[in-house]
Amino acid sequence: MRRAGRILPVLALALAAVARPGPAQTVDTELEALKESAVKVYIDCDSCDLDYIKTEITFVNYVRDRLEAQVHVLITTQATGGGGLEYTLTFMGQNEFNDVQDVLKYFSTSSDTSDDIRRGLVKILKMGLLSFAGRTPIARRIAVDYARPEGPAEGRDRWNSWLFSLSGSGYLTGEETYLNGMADLSVSASRVTPGSKVRLGLTVDASKTEYELEEEVITGTRSSWDASGLYVKSLGEHWSAGAYLEAESSLYSNIDLRLTAAPAIEYNVFPYSQSTRRQLRILYRLAVEPVRYREETVYGKTRETLFKESLSATLDLRERWGTVSVSAAGSHYFHDFGRNRVSLFGIVNVRLYKGLSVFVLGSQSWVNDQLSLLAREPTFEEQILRLRELPMSSSYFVSVGFQFTFGSIFTNVINPRFGSAGAGGMTIVIH
Repeated sequence: MRRAGRILPVLALALAAVARPGPAQTVDTELEALKESAVKVYIDCDSCDLDYIKTEITFVNYVRDRLEAQVHVLITTQATGGGGLEYTLTFMGQNEFNDVQDVLKYFSTSSDTSDDIRRGLVKILKMGLLSFAGRTPIARRIAVDYARPEGPAEGRDRWNSWLFSLSGSGYLTGEETYLNGMADLSVSASRVTPGSKVRLGLTVDASKTEYELEEEVITGTRSSWDASGLYVKSLGEHWSAGAYLEAESSLYSNIDLRLTAAPAIEYNVFPYSQSTRRQLRILYRLAVEPVRYREETVYGKTRETLFKESLSATLDLRERWGTVSVSAAGSHYFHDFGRNRVSLFGIVNVRLYKGLSVFVLGSQSWVNDQLSLLAREPTFEEQILRLRELPMSSSYFVSVGFQFTFGSIFTNVINPRFGSAGAGGMTIVIH
């Protein structure tokens, strides 16, 4: 009995030692607690490499729905004068972080690779998220470094903000009884500053199509070129004025040469500085168009000078509840107000509830201004191969859809095996 009395305390101590968490268990428990307390973030970006972001920024929790998030990061883009992109990152705190709001920007250049861009974007994302992570227990494990700049500052721009581009492409596809080939070339020059914008461009394209039907071969060729110029002067945060210049030739439209000169003025209801998030632009143009046709038109013309005016309104909104892009445009010729065109276009994508979003995409045009139509009846080849413009009174398209996602709110885990959407690389889609 005395030995049993000695053994029982020893067993009790041993069991207590087994039950007591060791150093490793304590660390794991602490890490799990920190992970659970990390900020819940929703990244709202259509063109970002989300897998890379999640790999590089690990001090937050990523959720798949904005309503579950404590921070909604809305990333919008617009082109810069140097051929790159301006990324505007809007950090919108929600729930207990409702009082924290911030806006940061990142600029890419035309020579940046996709890896350069995603690295730069992640750096700005980290800076913005620190404002929120600093309020959580995980802040004590975050270190901030400062990289001292090396070398002298950049010197004067010897190109004076001018950017030039030259591009070309071609393709060839076919079967035993079908052949289709196309080639195009484009040249452009632009200069964009806060006070003005200049854009010049030239595009040339040609195509050839062949169909073999029994013993007959149907062949069709199309060609066109277009040279354009634009000058815009900034007149404050809401107004701008400028002029369009254009010269074009098109076999399809029966245009041998058309010149266009059009002064224009634009008013933006929202300040231009908010253009990545919201725009409501109203644009008015007054144009003169001397035109020479390839063949006599249905109105008995081989050449004429036309005067035309147009008015358009465009609304672009990018908010946490979704996106809206709607435009309406109308134009007419002064010699005959019945020669007019009205066009509507819209994209609406709305997040209705957690994981549920719907979209509507469509357009409608009413066409009464086809002044260059051929006087003669197009040949069978021209009609079947769409080599010549045909009479029409309207055109439209519409698309409706929805997406519903449910399940775990967290999207932290990344597994790139057998491919992974958003993991970088290059995707080519041919329609």
